[in-house]
Amino acid sequence: MSESLLMSTYAPPRVRFVEGHGTRLFDAAGKSYLDFLSGIAVTSLGHSNPRVAAALCEQAGKLWHVSNLFGNELAEPLAHRIDSLIGDGSPLGGKVFFANSGAEANECAIKLARKAGGRGRFHVLSAYGSFHGRTLATLHATGQPEKHEAFQPLPEGFRHVAFGDLEALERAADPSAVTAILLEPIEGEAGVVPPPMGYLQGVRKLCDERGILLILDEIQTGLGRTGRWFAFQAAGIVPDVVTIAKSLGNGMPIGACWARAEVADVFEPGDHGSTFGGQPLACSAALATLEELERIDAPARALAAGAHLRSLLEDLPAVSAVRGSGLLLGAVLEEGGLDAKQVVAAALDHGLVINAPAAYVLRFAPPLTVSGEEIEEAVAILREVLS
Repeated sequence: MSESLLMSTYAPPRVRFVEGHGTRLFDAAGKSYLDFLSGIAVTSLGHSNPRVAAALCEQAGKLWHVSNLFGNELAEPLAHRIDSLIGDGSPLGGKVFFANSGAEANECAIKLARKAGGRGRFHVLSAYGSFHGRTLATLHATGQPEKHEAFQPLPEGFRHVAFGDLEALERAADPSAVTAILLEPIEGEAGVVPPPMGYLQGVRKLCDERGILLILDEIQTGLGRTGRWFAFQAAGIVPDVVTIAKSLGNGMPIGACWARAEVADVFEPGDHGSTFGGQPLACSAALATLEELERIDAPARALAAGAHLRSLLEDLPAVSAVRGSGLLLGAVLEEGGLDAKQVVAAALDHGLVINAPAAYVLRFAPPLTVSGEEIEEAVAILREVLS
């Protein structure tokens, strides 16, 4: 193959996949791989899910795009379904903006928070180790300073504190300047790091006391992956704004920003928009995805399969801990031992797709439809690699 004309924003791929079904991927030579990454927590129903594929094919022969100058018959039902899932089955009456990605969903949330705060009150607090996107604003919201330097100056109005440190958040949350706190319920790109017990409840209380919006980025954790429809539900709280993407379309690019009605209503026509956001083709995939996730009781599947995977990972040599929830797990390798990136490369050679979000962490996010036999096969591959 001639030299690639793709911009080098990613390392050259070691494998090119040409086909996928369920938990299996296939390269051009026909080699089979177990996919325990799901395109980074995207294909929660597995590859080429027949119900999602059928919905896409039907819509593709009917209507693709009309822009948001006009309505379509899918966006409203999809918004209602999202609102109901955020309420854990009880509609909350919130409102939804559709975008094309998680970064765009977070951009919407940031703009919403800035308008709600008013002039002079525009600061957003987020956590070190977080990841919220690659646009200039969401990059600055991302608590990874090493990713900022090449793109300075970044938009002002973003500050970071240690994840899980409620006292640090309290010190930084000046209600005269801060309009919102933006957090992930579990930090995925930091190495699948959950917060300490009671942290999210404490943040909710702090926001209520100081009139600050709580935005939760559920882009990686949402829609059943952690064993609840949304990870925040395990804490018994309701955020003011929730951002969703990744598994919403099972691979079809679509993102969404949900907000409580009184927050959403600060937006007026012309304040925000997206040419492709909420277009019929993407909405058809998302509706079919949510219907199927509900049909299979995705949270229950994630809990059961996650417990199985966790128990097997904890028995592996060189694994010192397993953290996370449901089917978003991080296997922590013993420090000073094997390098996670080398383990990931060797696992790929042996037919297992995982990744290393941190130096000593292996991330597992298989489809929620993964079978017990596939879990056992994947861990057997990893055991061979580690030994």
